Amino acid sequence: MRDELHYRIALTLIPQVGDVVAKELLRQLGTARDIFTAKRKHLECIPGVGVQRAAAIRHFNAFHLADAEIGFMQRNGVQAVFYTDAAYPKRLQHCYDSPVMLYTKGQLDLQAEKMLGVVGTRKPTAYGLAICEQFVSAFTQHHITIVSGMAYGIDIAAHKTALQCGLPTIGVLAHGLDKLYPSTHAATARQMQENGGLLSDFGSGTRLSKQNFPRRNRIVAGLCDATLVIESGIKGGSLITADIAGSYNRDVLAVPGRIGDLRSEGCLELVRRNKAALVTGPDDVLDMLDWRPAAPKSAPAVQRRLFHHLTPALQHIMETLGSGHLHIDEIQHRSGVPQQEISGAMLQLEMEGLVRPMPGNTYQLICT
Repeated sequence: MRDELHYRIALTLIPQVGDVVAKELLRQLGTARDIFTAKRKHLECIPGVGVQRAAAIRHFNAFHLADAEIGFMQRNGVQAVFYTDAAYPKRLQHCYDSPVMLYTKGQLDLQAEKMLGVVGTRKPTAYGLAICEQFVSAFTQHHITIVSGMAYGIDIAAHKTALQCGLPTIGVLAHGLDKLYPSTHAATARQMQENGGLLSDFGSGTRLSKQNFPRRNRIVAGLCDATLVIESGIKGGSLITADIAGSYNRDVLAVPGRIGDLRSEGCLELVRRNKAALVTGPDDVLDMLDWRPAAPKSAPAVQRRLFHHLTPALQHIMETLGSGHLHIDEIQHRSGVPQQEISGAMLQLEMEGLVRPMPGNTYQLICT
């Protein structure tokens, strides 16, 4: 006798019944089993179904494929997460074209508090890779789950940096979990399963094809609070992910890159068309998404007592630096000190032994 899991997998295999129609059937009928046992006339009356789809459901006879999928799952430690399950990611559930079934492998928290998609070109510059590493590593203390597509370039750099920093990372695949493309990323994929893992809406045996990538991209966009684009050509697949994220009313962020660089044209175009917010450092991401931990309410008062001999402008700088080391432009912006005065102010604080200059024109408190 078939259980509900068999019917759920079978639902994804019915010709002409995609995710949108499948979810409407579930809303109208309740369970996957109820869909297969419903009368044909009843099915025909459900919005989006009609005569042909109703016939496809009633005549479905490929349950052996569902049996094979369950066998594969049991042998390989794969879990199935259905649209109506409590474990189904809430962010993705709100997307109109979200997949009715997800297959996962590893230790995935699909309801993590903060999830960021990081995407970009498969052929990044050294600059792009460095920026990717800089951004992801800066999120270590903020417990952000990094989501990407396991592809060459920015994708795999984001996954690897997350692993190195102890951040959970999820790889969304454009094929079934019985294979990995590219195979050179197999070692990274195994590591990811210890803190994150792999996810796909494709069953085992699904061949990789160009048509699969937009489906993969919609999951990356839908899983996340925001999508960060680091280097993309004007027609890059990353722009598809960004467009999908925008259609879901999710934040899209783009690193501007260098003017004239073909691999930055896509990012610049997103910003030019107001499809993405421009970010020049990890702090921009944290601020735009409001992902900074709340500062203790008493901290500013303590700092004013400690540095009462400083001018109000210098006190503002000290309070600003209480959130970590920052670029001088960010210090000026947050503290409100006039731009023509900020360099002199930083020099004065340095001479007093209160701040330390760091690489990249950044500063850090010595005494707090």
